[in-house]
Amino acid sequence: KELLKLFAERQAAKGHSFGPDNDLQDQFEETFPYEETPGQIKAIMDVKKDMETDQPMDRLVCGDVGFGKTEVAMRAAFKAFTNQKQVAFISPITILADQHYKSFQKRMADFHVRIELLSRFKSKAQQKIILEKLAKGEVDIIIGTHRLLQTDVQFKNLGLLMIDEEQRFGVDQ
Repeated sequence: KELLKLFAERQAAKGHSFGPDNDLQDQFEETFPYEETPGQIKAIMDVKKDMETDQPMDRLVCGDVGFGKTEVAMRAAFKAFTNQKQVAFISPITILADQHYKSFQKRMADFHVRIELLSRFKSKAQQKIILEKLAKGEVDIIIGTHRLLQTDVQFKNLGLLMIDEEQRFGVDQ
């Protein structure tokens, strides 16, 4: 019952409608060092189409390891960045969160995207600084573990939430 009510509320809700791709998005996408697979292209186009409507997006991107899901996530995150929205990317494992953090940093280094990692790899003092910056809007993309679900995590302008390994998170989260 609760899930049906939740989905009905989501259908009636209006979300943020992201603008169409711009030159910066095109430049970012041109830096992808590989040839996209047909499945990647379809997933990227579907995600962008969802982002450009005012319906809250709820999309599952599924595929085996090495089939380019991270690139789909990066392009969606970059689209949110170019629309001045913050992005949260949640991963269930600290090592995987760190890997995503490094991949995002490397891929977006030339575009001045402010990316932070929030996990047990950061000291309490570092976490406090990151959370302050996040709340002020001084972080564009935050990548982390379940730590991002805690009540002290506040966003200035969250526009996109991505969850890696969704089976590791419950409906409540």
